[in-house]
Amino acid sequence: MKARDTDWDGVRLHVVTGKGGTGKTTVAAALALALAAGGRKVLLVEVEGRQGIAQIFDLPPLPYEERKIAVAPGGGDVHALAVDPEEAMLDYLEMFYGMRRAGRALSKLGIVDFATTIAPGFRDVLVTGKTTEAVRRRSKEGRRVYDAVVLDAPPTGRIVRFLNVTNEVAGLARMGPIKNHADLVNGVVASPETAVHFVTLLEEMPVQETLDGLAELRAAGLPPGGVFTNMVRTSLLPAEAVEAAAAGRFDPDELALGLKAAGLADGADAAAVASALTEEIVEHARRTELERQERASLDAAGRPRYELPLLPDGVDLAGLYELAESIRTQGAA
Repeated sequence: MKARDTDWDGVRLHVVTGKGGTGKTTVAAALALALAAGGRKVLLVEVEGRQGIAQIFDLPPLPYEERKIAVAPGGGDVHALAVDPEEAMLDYLEMFYGMRRAGRALSKLGIVDFATTIAPGFRDVLVTGKTTEAVRRRSKEGRRVYDAVVLDAPPTGRIVRFLNVTNEVAGLARMGPIKNHADLVNGVVASPETAVHFVTLLEEMPVQETLDGLAELRAAGLPPGGVFTNMVRTSLLPAEAVEAAAAGRFDPDELALGLKAAGLADGADAAAVASALTEEIVEHARRTELERQERASLDAAGRPRYELPLLPDGVDLAGLYELAESIRTQGAA
């Protein structure tokens, strides 16, 4: 199938990170739907054990297996995988040592869990390895099994270490299966086939964490992607009114007259309502100005940026498809 012209042509692994509370998992799910639209096949991978994908798609908890969870607009398929580090380790033992049966025995003894607990970096190696294997996998006919893989990754503060841990492992293991495994993972993660996208809100802390994350990513030689600004509010007021309120020129008396003329309030009630509304308008203007400043900071980072609307009724399945359409419309998928 011919790929669509998007900002990320050639990218097959989309890593999605963001500060907690920014809607990272929601954006990852919407991006997977957007990438699958038009008949493509996409794998959405979860690595933090929260079953966030199942919750968003209103499904029972996902097992450690790839399964179809949604049909994208135009007939594409979204599959999902909730990576379990212990099962990933058994896959690893089978792949490189032919020891899956022995691995299960070790698992029963608690050795596998012990190894992944005392060495968190090893867990990351297993998780990234499972994800990049899906990126590389081909069918018997030689075709890619998945057109794209979306990884719902750890938060921004941990993303560089999470992605770069196999590079550290490769430096420790000079030869053998572990070295080969690490090299295979690095061959995908650090390549133009990968893009690390950030999810943020138009608030100071998430924006600063996004900018810091982009800088750390570049310093580590990892490929930065775009910035998804989530939960963007639409202003319901005319721009002139917002500007006047921000500059301290908004006239509550004029608003009171307007309320009277519209028959919405009268006399002292009009003045009281106008005063309360003026406070709300001034607060809205302040927030709008702060959001403008945060947009400018993000734009200065020089990465493609996409704005996703705040869904007033929360993110249900219909809302997820709405976000996916917004992502497609803006050229991110």
